[in-house]
Amino acid sequence: MNKLIIIPLAALLFLVVDWYVLQALKTAMQHFSGPTQRVLIYAHWSVTAVTLVAFFLYHFAPTDLLGPRLRMGIMVGLFINYLSKTLVVVVLLVDDLIRLGKWVASRFQEKSVDTQSNAIPRNAIPRSEFLAKTAMVVGAIPVVSLTWGIISGAHDYRVRRVKLVLKNLPRSFDGLKIAQLSDIHSGSFFNKTAVKGGVEMLLAEKPDVVFFTGDLVNNRADEVRDYLPIFEKVRAPLGVFSTLGNHDYGDYAAWESETAKRQNLQNLMQAHKLLGWNLMMDTHTTLKQNGDEIAIIGIQNWGSGRWPKYGNLAKAYAGAEDFPVKLLLSHDPSHWDAQVRPEFPGIDVQFAGHTHGMQFGIEIPGFRWSPAQYVYKQWAGMYEQGGQRLYVNRGYGYLGYPGRVGILPEITIFELKTV
Repeated sequence: MNKLIIIPLAALLFLVVDWYVLQALKTAMQHFSGPTQRVLIYAHWSVTAVTLVAFFLYHFAPTDLLGPRLRMGIMVGLFINYLSKTLVVVVLLVDDLIRLGKWVASRFQEKSVDTQSNAIPRNAIPRSEFLAKTAMVVGAIPVVSLTWGIISGAHDYRVRRVKLVLKNLPRSFDGLKIAQLSDIHSGSFFNKTAVKGGVEMLLAEKPDVVFFTGDLVNNRADEVRDYLPIFEKVRAPLGVFSTLGNHDYGDYAAWESETAKRQNLQNLMQAHKLLGWNLMMDTHTTLKQNGDEIAIIGIQNWGSGRWPKYGNLAKAYAGAEDFPVKLLLSHDPSHWDAQVRPEFPGIDVQFAGHTHGMQFGIEIPGFRWSPAQYVYKQWAGMYEQGGQRLYVNRGYGYLGYPGRVGILPEITIFELKTV
């Protein structure tokens, strides 16, 4: 259907939702003074007006007029606004169903009403003030939590420490410290000072080696330009090893030509070089300590289902078979079940990212939940099966929603231990 039809229809739906929400607002504030009620009603419709103007600008204004960050801000504002109002509507519908039931019962009980007419009973059934106030409270929850997730959660970096016991680990590597970053998504950042603070937290851990498991940008290589001076500080004595994620290939952007898209990938690979990171494109290398060696294998993005399969693990693995420990950098955790475990049982650990834990959920001792678990079998933390392990980093950055609620950005510090 034509956008000129869809967008006005969507705007009309928004207006209906806003009118419906206003009914709850009027009931909830019925004890307020008249001037206060008028101010709140004007404020309600003012927010609606601003939201609808932004909605039309997003869809009809030239892309270069708004810019990517303003466009993202508009969509996030729309999402938070109408998510909260949808929850209000759900509670109001419960109230209206109760009122409908009472009204139907009153039709049978009201003896004075002519049963042959369509007259409404004399005593109208009012909205429940309790449910109206409940609706407003329920609607406020996503506004408060998602706004706080932007203000605080987006850059509330947490260091997670993991002891990684490997049965064939040479003694020379006992105590080796690996730091993992993933999913930087530099095109989404809005607080450079906070991003720098996260890097300083990583460096304070003094890792021996650093792994970066993909998605340096959202789509375009130039997104990372302003952050090169920050991330080039990520260094370690044994090096920084990196791979590509699904967003690094520019598959989700509009390009004027295939040549431009290919050049973007070349520019991204050059960015890894400028950062001083060793980008692994279906290759393997070794870490050496006192004459002992373990293998690091890094492949391009490979995911099951709809996710792109650019990587070639067989190519990267060839020649690494005889090393006592093999550590794989592969962005997408779905790779583990789809190919790593069934075809490459010699790989000890896969380091992944990709899911971000959907940037929303609950993680407390003894319990964790996120919508991510309904999409990904492995979505955050450590998994083990058949002697092989997978670690899914929750990501350093964010995508779409510029914040995090419950699932906070992660810097992982692994300590390798012998049995």
